[in-house]
Amino acid sequence: MIEAQHTPPARSWPSRFSLFLLKLGMWFIIASLALVLIFRFVPVPITATMLFDSNGATRDWEPLSNISPNLARAVIAAEDGKFCQHSGFDTEAIEKAFERNKQGKRMRGGSTISQQTAKNVFLWQGSGWTRYLRKVPEVWFTFLIETFWGKPRIMEVYLNVAETGIGTYGAQAGAQRYFGKSAANLTRAEAARIAAILPLPKKRAVKGAGGFTRRYGNTIAARIGAVKRDGLDSCIYK
Repeated sequence: MIEAQHTPPARSWPSRFSLFLLKLGMWFIIASLALVLIFRFVPVPITATMLFDSNGATRDWEPLSNISPNLARAVIAAEDGKFCQHSGFDTEAIEKAFERNKQGKRMRGGSTISQQTAKNVFLWQGSGWTRYLRKVPEVWFTFLIETFWGKPRIMEVYLNVAETGIGTYGAQAGAQRYFGKSAANLTRAEAARIAAILPLPKKRAVKGAGGFTRRYGNTIAARIGAVKRDGLDSCIYK
């Protein structure tokens, strides 16, 4: 006697959806790990910001050894004084930014150089709700680059992909545009001027800057020596 074969019951749509999300999450983890490991050794060819920049994207990758230490120290002074101390996130800066924004003062972020690098390389700039949507994968990618890249590589990538002007990306393109020289030869004052415009590269001027940008640049230039003296760059320059 032949027994009838029973067809297993079809999964309910919540089960199918949960399985889909699980598979999607696994593929995201695998793909993100692969990209991070590749870019540990290979120059980042393009970012989403460059790709969608209507002004084009002038860039020229340079290893960290070909970029003046003045610029690395300038961005530490301007953007992330605890770059060598934290593991990707500066909780104190985040708390201060939250309190400042809650009080209705001028909007100011608490992102570290590591977070900015993760955002620039793997994600998008965004505004409004898309900016908040980006935060979860930003945390993940920040963790990955801190784990697999290390501080010197993070700084190298940051200085090569950061927007340094309209249609201009990276230290070398910025140095050539504003000063007609290699990024390796930037003086303290020149490095400070570039660092001063990084939060708003399309709105702040490097050459002929006045008002806040000029004062901010002078402040950063004065801090560069302190960054070296106090070892705030010790994870990059031994």
